[in-house]
Amino acid sequence: MPTPYERIAQARSQLVEAGIPAEDAALDAEVLARHALGWDRATLIAHGREAAPVGFVERFDALVARRVRREPVAHITGHREFWGLDFEITPDVLVPRPETELIVEEALAFAATNLCETIIDVGTGSGCIAIALARELSDVAVLATDRSPAALRVAKRNAMRLGVEGQIRFLQADLFEGIQGKADLIVSNPPYVPDSDADGMQPEVLRFEPPAALFGGRDGLDVVRRLLREAPPRLAPGGRLVVEFGLGQEPDVRLAATAADWTVVHVRADLQGIPRTIVLTQ
Repeated sequence: MPTPYERIAQARSQLVEAGIPAEDAALDAEVLARHALGWDRATLIAHGREAAPVGFVERFDALVARRVRREPVAHITGHREFWGLDFEITPDVLVPRPETELIVEEALAFAATNLCETIIDVGTGSGCIAIALARELSDVAVLATDRSPAALRVAKRNAMRLGVEGQIRFLQADLFEGIQGKADLIVSNPPYVPDSDADGMQPEVLRFEPPAALFGGRDGLDVVRRLLREAPPRLAPGGRLVVEFGLGQEPDVRLAATAADWTVVHVRADLQGIPRTIVLTQ
């Protein structure tokens, strides 16, 4: 009977052969092993060189086979961490990315120095942004919208699990459709991948994540431009609009914002130095 660490090493090689980068393969193999074992990392470190529990190899092999087919780890385990919180993830929602935490950081920075009683999260998906903000800002009312009823069901379950269901109202809507009143802060991680990028995308994304949450038209900015046009009536005086965008899109996003009479407060880059998040005001 192999030890968990021995089987993890074998799985890492399998994943690399499947085209997954070595660094990612090592992490994926460990995460899947801990999921199969029901162990945290400390338990794996303490017992990973002992004989594997009965049934582990069979459970683990089944998970590795799914990853070899390039199914995302978050879909296999059903979970992904975002802002230090554990979110349920299904194929109905995007897998939260670390760079999206920039939206949360910018929202919290605004709320720290400005009156912020209401927030609208447009295209909430798993609810990760709305829920992270509700957890950090307990006095703020959050409205989270999405066109997908399946995504909203996931978001509602996440809000309930994370104890903020009473603070967030979920609404099936196309952007601001049916919304009355104004918010002090509007945040959004909209679809922004150009349609032409599909051929070069990783299988994990193209085959397993919802296309409607990924693709934003010819240049990727169809939804971003709609946000810029439709947000002003829903934003309170002195408020902020915080929007994520993709690699190389900063010039076009700035141009579209200026054309829609927004003032750029600043643009944030991710840890790789790639501009990712724009903060705007009227």
